[in-house]
Amino acid sequence: MNLYKYISEKLNNALGFEAKLEVPRNREFGDFSTNAAMVMAKSAGKNPRELAGEILEKISGLDFVESASIAGPGFINIFVKNEFLWDAAKTSADITQSATPMVIDMDYGAYNVAKSLHIGHMRTSIVGDVLYRLGRAMGHKMISYNHMGDWGRSMGFVIAWIEKLHPEWPFFQDNFDPNGDYSGYTFDPAELDTYYPSAAALAKSDEAFLEHAQIITAELQRGHAGYNALYKIFMPISLASMNKTVKLLNIVPFDNDLGERNAAKYTEPVEKMLRDKDLLVKSDGAEVVIVKRDTDNKPMPPVMFYNSRGAVPYDATDIMALYYRKITDNPDRVIYLTDKRQSLHFEQLFRVAELLNMFPADALEHIGYGTINGADGKPFKTRDGNAAGLNDVIEMVQSAARDRIKESGKTLDDETVDNIALAALKFNDLSHDLRADYIFDPAQITSFEGRTGPYILYTAVRLNSVLRRAGNFTNPSHINLGTDERNLIMELLDFDRTVTAAFESRATDLVANYAYDLCQLVNTFYHNCPILRDDVDSETKNQRLTLVKVAVNVLTKTLDLMGLKIPNEM
Repeated sequence: MNLYKYISEKLNNALGFEAKLEVPRNREFGDFSTNAAMVMAKSAGKNPRELAGEILEKISGLDFVESASIAGPGFINIFVKNEFLWDAAKTSADITQSATPMVIDMDYGAYNVAKSLHIGHMRTSIVGDVLYRLGRAMGHKMISYNHMGDWGRSMGFVIAWIEKLHPEWPFFQDNFDPNGDYSGYTFDPAELDTYYPSAAALAKSDEAFLEHAQIITAELQRGHAGYNALYKIFMPISLASMNKTVKLLNIVPFDNDLGERNAAKYTEPVEKMLRDKDLLVKSDGAEVVIVKRDTDNKPMPPVMFYNSRGAVPYDATDIMALYYRKITDNPDRVIYLTDKRQSLHFEQLFRVAELLNMFPADALEHIGYGTINGADGKPFKTRDGNAAGLNDVIEMVQSAARDRIKESGKTLDDETVDNIALAALKFNDLSHDLRADYIFDPAQITSFEGRTGPYILYTAVRLNSVLRRAGNFTNPSHINLGTDERNLIMELLDFDRTVTAAFESRATDLVANYAYDLCQLVNTFYHNCPILRDDVDSETKNQRLTLVKVAVNVLTKTLDLMGLKIPNEM
């Protein structure tokens, strides 16, 4: 139940106009408050306190109101009935389904074939997964895409490097037989991941190698039998490596692992659309789409559709990918999640889509996330100065978690350690505004205290332990809520509103920080309200155990939305 929404709607219906509902910082003044009398006083031609008195009469009889009072120049404070809160708490884990469910395509991940995932892929993977889970929980049809880099210049580099290593292989011979058996050719995944970086480094100093790789790219896209056969060998190996990392992060598997190669199949229909509208323009041997407008006051380069060698660059395959999603999913909305430094590219892409009448501008959305930095404030790198591999980052956090556990004197199994490390890594990422940069410190994020993932997990483990030790219990015949119990229920009843707000504002930090705030109140309740102690009477015990059960349900669902796993012990 969305308590805020329920009370707001009831209040507005009673008053006959839109009244802004607020949550006081100090709950001693009320559970909710409104300044409706102060806002409406002038138009009503009345003193604010006089109008507040009239409003008070209208709302005092509402089913949820325990008491209402006027404060200051005309504020109205409202306390909610304990019985109402208690009954509502039973549905606090429910998520209101969207009144207008949509088909939403989400493009995140965007991994590169034959190149290991690095720390730059962490935020797109973690945040994208949570937005996907949130949308699905609200009833939207979410369709996720890992739009892989599997067709452009990077593939030319990889194939050129393989040729450099194995020039005798049949894929590079003029007499290549496309019907031959090439099952004996394979690659070690770790070695395959080194090919693109090695080739890209060589291309910076060797112009002949660079030109050869560019030729390979164009020929691959034109259907070169040998290159395409080789691609079909290393592609599944690379995809399996990607999915292994996705599994480590406990991310919902992508609905579609479809990249530039799939998009390129739609070159012909997209090109026809562009030519029919006379949008392709020759430029230095290439063909481009002009997207600059007279009203632009910043640089707006054209979008390249064919480069001077006749190859299709990633700008063009993004147009084709959008076309593919239009004819396949026909989504109401398409959301892209990438590094914020790609914002210009997506602005260009959306303008092309608008020129083609493919999608209206407000149906396309780019979310740009900030960078993950080291202690020096610069993008996080390994000691040798390279971008940290994502698997290495995961292992780094797992190692830090083991050190923390060892310091505490505990002995936990490997699965539990991995769950703690996963919570540390993902909660830390999610608790920051996704559009902002942040400092990454493995030692700090694995702490069992403070605003960390392990603290959240520990709270969930503690609650589950209480329920296991309690065994069977019954619902209380009457309730008597203290301050800590009341505060906890109010937070539990804010879960639904948080989920909706987090998805609609694309702010995953709302979910992470809600989890932390909830755990703070849970632990305050746990310390101040004895549950299983011998001197606690059965009615009070049953009431508090019921509240623990409700809190477990909400916290479990919150953690699931973040893709976190609760261990049995910590």
